[in-house]
Amino acid sequence: MTDTKYKFQLKLSSFTLGMISIFIGSILLRFWGLGRFNSLVFDEVYFAQFANNYLTETPFFNSHPPLSQYLIAIGIWLGSKLPFGQETINNLTGSTLSTWSYRWFNALFGSFIPLIVGAIAYQLTQRRSYTLIATFLMATDGLFLVESRYALSNIYIVFFGLLGQLFFLKALHKKGINHWFWMGLAGIGLGAAALTKWNGLGFLLGIYLILIVSGLIQYCTKNSKKIIPETSFKSPLQNLNQLTTIIILVTLIIIPILVYWIGWLPHLQQNPDPPFWGLQAKIWAYHHNLGDGTKVHPYCSKWYSWILMLRPIAYFYQKVDTTTPLDPTLPLSYPDQLPIIYSVHAMGNPFLWWLSTLASLLLCFLLIQRVWMALSVRFPYLKPRLSLEFPPTPELWLALFLSLNWLANLLPWVRVTRCLFIYHYMTGFVFSCMALAWCVERWLYSHNQQFRWLGFLIIFLVLFGFLYWMPLYLGLPLSPLQWQLRMWFRSWI
Repeated sequence: MTDTKYKFQLKLSSFTLGMISIFIGSILLRFWGLGRFNSLVFDEVYFAQFANNYLTETPFFNSHPPLSQYLIAIGIWLGSKLPFGQETINNLTGSTLSTWSYRWFNALFGSFIPLIVGAIAYQLTQRRSYTLIATFLMATDGLFLVESRYALSNIYIVFFGLLGQLFFLKALHKKGINHWFWMGLAGIGLGAAALTKWNGLGFLLGIYLILIVSGLIQYCTKNSKKIIPETSFKSPLQNLNQLTTIIILVTLIIIPILVYWIGWLPHLQQNPDPPFWGLQAKIWAYHHNLGDGTKVHPYCSKWYSWILMLRPIAYFYQKVDTTTPLDPTLPLSYPDQLPIIYSVHAMGNPFLWWLSTLASLLLCFLLIQRVWMALSVRFPYLKPRLSLEFPPTPELWLALFLSLNWLANLLPWVRVTRCLFIYHYMTGFVFSCMALAWCVERWLYSHNQQFRWLGFLIIFLVLFGFLYWMPLYLGLPLSPLQWQLRMWFRSWI
């Protein structure tokens, strides 16, 4: 990390062009060839079928909260009425549907996630350069691309969780009725994340941790007369002391609970037995008794393996050779070069994930160092007195926000004993990615040429990784050798 004064600000026209380009690229990658695999891929056997059950009013047990299935059902209803996207049709969900109809809503919502990440980056720093880098890095992740192209639920958790946090940050800039309005929207977004899957509560936990730490900071600095040095931006988190108990109670506790309860009503109207609390207990028992290990599922993975991306998931695999009946939805670029492998791997961009993990660990280390120094100032008997800029600078608030949210979405999985998958880390990865973007932005504008080269090298590696593993994200045809060259570790297969 470097301490430097920022003198360069990206021009608005360049910034706007960059953001629009990233968004268009995200849309194209998510919608291109969306219906090419005319089947149910991985957990589409549950979520696409459950969504169709809502449309056909078929009773069923849902082992997850229902919001993602509601949205997929809306996508099916709208997509079935459109004059395009009807080329590949099957009845695997219980009704005759086009694959495009039960996937396109995920693609649409997933396209906006890089922009929401960028919006949070801007709210935290008011820096267009950091915003653009964070948006770019988020748009170059493979797991988010794969999850956006199939009727799965994890995209919606991240979408609503990030939206809730964005509204929370925006509310900190407001006063009066506008403050209540944005805090209310934050509560709705955070409640919607939990209504998608229970691990969406990690976004709410991250905010709770920030409020707790903010209270501790206020206590430690209530008699401090230290003046914060002038910096390149002001953090909205410096306004956390404006939040009253009643605002926190209403918008961050009551509203999310109401959103969660109200969201179950359509499901309960169709499936009245068991009732609400009985259904919650049944869901808990289902996951508690699911078990772990390869006998449960071959792609189960431990929480600590996610940050190193040791065990991605094969969502689709088909080898086409001279003995395989030709599927017309799988175009052969080189028909005379069989065999060909079509594979969709739910894996992150390796360089992006590994470097993001290093960035998050670096931020955590710096925070621990700062806390220890702050304690030594407040309580000199712990250690000889050290000089420290305290209260926190905006940069330190940013590090707190990213680190606490990362830990809030990662560490709760330590105690979970059921089979877990790498996509459970998606809620934590977004903050790790933002941590890397912050490091890269600082290095790119450093006076030290070596740091600038490091920033450019990271961007190059991330872009290279995204393009190199692109065939596995989009299910493009590969020869067996090309496929093997992308399986760097046996645990990836």
